[in-house]
Amino acid sequence: MNLRGKLGEIMNKEAIVNQDNQFKQMIRAAIIGLLTGLVVSTFRLIIQHFLEFVSVSFAYFHHHPTGLIYWAIGSVILALILGQLAQRYPNIKGSGIPQVEGQLKCQFDEKWWPVLWRKYLGGIFAIGSGLFLGREGPSIQLGATIGQGVAETAHVDSLNRRVGIASGAAAGLAAAFNAPIASTIFILEEVYHNFSPLIWLATFISSLCSNMVSMTIFGLKPVLNVPYQYELPVGLYWHLIILGIALGFLGRLYQIVILRLDHWSGKLTWLKPSAYPVIPFLLVIPVAWYLPYTLGGGNQLIAELRLLPFSLTLFIGLFVLRFVFSMISYGSQLPGGIFLPILTLGAVLGAVYCTLMVKVGTLPARYLPNFIIYAMAGYFACISKAPFTAILLITEMVGSLAHLMPLAMVSIIAYLVVDALHGRPVYTAMFENFIGLRTDKKPLHQETLSVTIYPGSELDGCQIADYSWPADCIVSLIYRGEDKIIPNGKTVLLAGDTLLIQANISDKNKLQEILERSSHAPKM
Repeated sequence: MNLRGKLGEIMNKEAIVNQDNQFKQMIRAAIIGLLTGLVVSTFRLIIQHFLEFVSVSFAYFHHHPTGLIYWAIGSVILALILGQLAQRYPNIKGSGIPQVEGQLKCQFDEKWWPVLWRKYLGGIFAIGSGLFLGREGPSIQLGATIGQGVAETAHVDSLNRRVGIASGAAAGLAAAFNAPIASTIFILEEVYHNFSPLIWLATFISSLCSNMVSMTIFGLKPVLNVPYQYELPVGLYWHLIILGIALGFLGRLYQIVILRLDHWSGKLTWLKPSAYPVIPFLLVIPVAWYLPYTLGGGNQLIAELRLLPFSLTLFIGLFVLRFVFSMISYGSQLPGGIFLPILTLGAVLGAVYCTLMVKVGTLPARYLPNFIIYAMAGYFACISKAPFTAILLITEMVGSLAHLMPLAMVSIIAYLVVDALHGRPVYTAMFENFIGLRTDKKPLHQETLSVTIYPGSELDGCQIADYSWPADCIVSLIYRGEDKIIPNGKTVLLAGDTLLIQANISDKNKLQEILERSSHAPKM
């Protein structure tokens, strides 16, 4: 056999191996999706029943007020138990999205099983008790731990391990919201920052499988269904500009406050961190007594917002209540997220704006549901700095493309305002705060890094030999679409390529930062 024939045979074998690896990856993604869908759906279902139990209990207390004494005692005991759990295992604190982002950046790692069951139980009792916390962030972390567990059981390499984590994270959000497309985009846009075909196909398959399980349990109705009858006329689109600007300023305020919570809570020297949850648990009591429909993440409030009395004072009061108490709830450091609370605040702000404009006489009251929908997307887009996710998420939930243009306008304007005010993606900033507060800051001892090249970056169109790579690292493999390329010095790097880099260096986090800057930042 001649040399050409041998090379052809080798390439055919390699293609078969690549197809086999991709098939195994898709199978793992499907398994991760099904398992995540089952875990997150039960998580969501139990929280739902817990919140119903709280509402029924307080309806009973209106006729038997002495029961509040026993409820308060039980709340304090539960708060102390959960507070102790969160302090002993800090990886379960908060939403969990910053931790997942850190894992995907190779800047943080955790054992999946201890986090999985503690986050599951802690989230149920914290969110189910009525605190203004969301289940979506914990659902993402639950899915990520399942993806990590499946990947480690299969003994895959570091890249496929991260693909498993990303797949599980997307599946967790899909099961929480019944929005598989938006869930995939959120993980790629905000958490992984990687749109490589290697990543998005696995995450999308996982999201679809998880969503299928969730729909089987909860039905086809969207989680945040906001019915509307009228489409906003083009002549009223100028309202979207004003709304986007207002959301941008208030979104920046939200970022500032939420990122300083740990600093402010640290000044409570008279109260141990394990006792922080006692405050929100006791504050739940008057809220549940007077406004039971506001409890939890806020999905019930969003559904009932258009049915409430058309009152500017009421809507402003609801915004202040949701803003302040959600900060107190999140500041307790219990398992629970800000994803749904942000959407809830946006919905209330949409109601505030619409009511104000109706009183001024520039907007008919029938467009209240429309502005609730627009403001949800805009507020989330500017705080998370993930406009595509915001647009697609609300579009999937509404079930119509009619709002696509207004959603895009509000989201982009709000995003640009926060960007002009030097706001950063809230989950990225939270992760940096989380890392800064950790006592075990030893760098991870992994030898494989991965970066994805963005269009217009320093590495886009560059030959490997022409770039000054940091010492002790080498590009070992390039993923280009479905192809695997073994590079040499003359290999030209292209936008969309995912590079596998072998590194032998103690400060791996710093190296990752250098490489991402070269692959993401535009050429000077």
